Amino acid sequence: MEISIMLKRLTLALLLGLFPAFTPLTLHAAELAVASQAQVVNINNADAATLAEKLNGVGLSRAAEIVRYRENYGPFLHIDDLLQVRGIGQATIDKNRDRISLD
Repeated sequence: MEISIMLKRLTLALLLGLFPAFTPLTLHAAELAVASQAQVVNINNADAATLAEKLNGVGLSRAAEIVRYRENYGPFLHIDDLLQVRGIGQATIDKNRDRISLD
């Protein structure tokens, strides 16, 4: 019985070694990468609804403030420029830093 289990484990190890692109961990990492890219939002051209949907802690009213600020003062040059928007603080920027794009 032990030889049978060892043989199964060896077969599995060989298969995973030969086809690493199809391992569950690799597929999961690829899914996470796609999901992470889908969450990135360009704050210089997104509308308020998109900003509210993609940014944590930003509702429709705060998102509208971001759009209003951008329309009045031009595009954001740095992510930290969001601090100039009423209702957006450092904590909001920090928890969304990896979701924000400027271009």
